[in-house]
Amino acid sequence: MTARLSGRLLPRARAWEALLWPLLLLVCLLPGVLPRLVQPLSAGELLGFDPPLWRLTLIHLGLVAAATLGAALLGVPLAVAVTRPGREALRHLTESLVGLGQTVPTFAVLALAVPVLGFGWPPTLLGLLAYGLVPVVSSGIAGLLAVDRGVLDAARGMGMTPSQRLRRIELPLARPALLAGVRTSAVYNVGTATVGAALGAGGLGEPIINGLSQQNTGLVLAGAVLSALLALSLDAWLGLAAPTPPAASPTDPGL
Repeated sequence: MTARLSGRLLPRARAWEALLWPLLLLVCLLPGVLPRLVQPLSAGELLGFDPPLWRLTLIHLGLVAAATLGAALLGVPLAVAVTRPGREALRHLTESLVGLGQTVPTFAVLALAVPVLGFGWPPTLLGLLAYGLVPVVSSGIAGLLAVDRGVLDAARGMGMTPSQRLRRIELPLARPALLAGVRTSAVYNVGTATVGAALGAGGLGEPIINGLSQQNTGLVLAGAVLSALLALSLDAWLGLAAPTPPAASPTDPGL
């Protein structure tokens, strides 16, 4: 009974989250709403945002979307390539190299990229890609390696080619793990993208950096609140694509 109720309530909870967080984000983006809320923390200063908050949010969303799409397009094929039979050494090397994206500080990656790529979006996207690639590759490798070997052996016995097994069996069964990696990458990138404002990429990092330089807590809080709501919104939206666990059968002995 508990499993059946969980299977019914989970989609509803996801749908409510996918409505709640974007709605709160839209309310905060209404002209004057968020500035009034954080005004007491601004030492009496009248807060103004130029560009407006809605434009900064769209810029931030564009950065995150581009970086997450790049991480998915690069990470999923990479995970597939290194999980083929006989490539264990390559898989371990790939995991180690990709893991450097989160061990090296983001500012260090951006500082190294600026002399080559200049300021703005290019170095920021490079840093986001390096940081967001880790969960996509790690989850993809874990999901593909978790596919039951017996199922693959049965498919091989039926005469399926390696590419057919990949398309019809491995990728569908690993889909929850792959989606979880993309989802995690998107949420990570929302927070990391705020650093890009220091390089002129724009986004919600602008009020945070301006607030820190001016010692204005209200500006910092405005950028932080919008970043948090954007992260929660993206997480809820991507959660709608995650497969729902099947409800328990009435003949399940656990009922």
